[in-house]
Amino acid sequence: MGRMTTRQPVLRLRAGRSARRPDTLAVEEPLAVRVGGETVTLTMRTPGQDFDLIAGWLVSEGVVAAPADIVTMRMCTDEDNTVDVTLAPDAVPPRPRAFVTTSACGVCGSDSVEEVRTAMRWRVLDDETRLDVGILAALPDLLRSQQKVFDRTGGLHAAGLFTAGGDCVVVREDVGRHNAVDKVVGAACRSGRLPLRGHVLQVSGRASFELVHKAAAAGVPAIAAVSAPSSLAVDLAEECGLTLLGFVRGGGMNVYTHQERVRLGPFPRQRNVT
Repeated sequence: MGRMTTRQPVLRLRAGRSARRPDTLAVEEPLAVRVGGETVTLTMRTPGQDFDLIAGWLVSEGVVAAPADIVTMRMCTDEDNTVDVTLAPDAVPPRPRAFVTTSACGVCGSDSVEEVRTAMRWRVLDDETRLDVGILAALPDLLRSQQKVFDRTGGLHAAGLFTAGGDCVVVREDVGRHNAVDKVVGAACRSGRLPLRGHVLQVSGRASFELVHKAAAAGVPAIAAVSAPSSLAVDLAEECGLTLLGFVRGGGMNVYTHQERVRLGPFPRQRNVT
């Protein structure tokens, strides 16, 4: 496993003064994924929890849904940053991607939005989970308290899976926001938790179409973001039956879709919410 951080000498300028000192940076490196010996994708990621990352990506591709769908995953000895995956005989391998998936893109290589929608196995709309607004308001701080590498670098996104009662299940960090979500979903898949009924996915940045897609593909009924959602993210969440919350910070939030899951109660004081 590669390092998640590295040290780099920098010239630090503050208040008219300069000093040379080492700085801690988040590592970004390529990861090649082979299925049955064939390279199906090359993605940029922060090393660490690579097997979770791959399992989560395979969930979002509609390839796997349970631990038994993945027979083996192993780091290749003949090539650095390469993992070889053996799927169960009845699992359909993902279509190879034609180019590198960057740390900013999680659905690159898909032919259409409709192709992404067809990867979803579970009907999220049927999930009757109810979420207390006070618990939702507390999730960003709970996630932030688990961002250990961010504390050292300031350069990683994070995603956290929480129960409806606010208990933390798993938190992952990565230079790519979609990678952080894949690592969370992959960890859940490998431990046999899918579908993730009764859970909330909290993310540290904005809510894009790709993050809503990955949440829905894992059967998560709600995704909450510290920042704004995109219009396509809202459209997909509405269509899938997923509760989408944005600007969850400062004690407030905006509920964009399926507001019926949010249970009002003692409401935290709102501030700085758009």
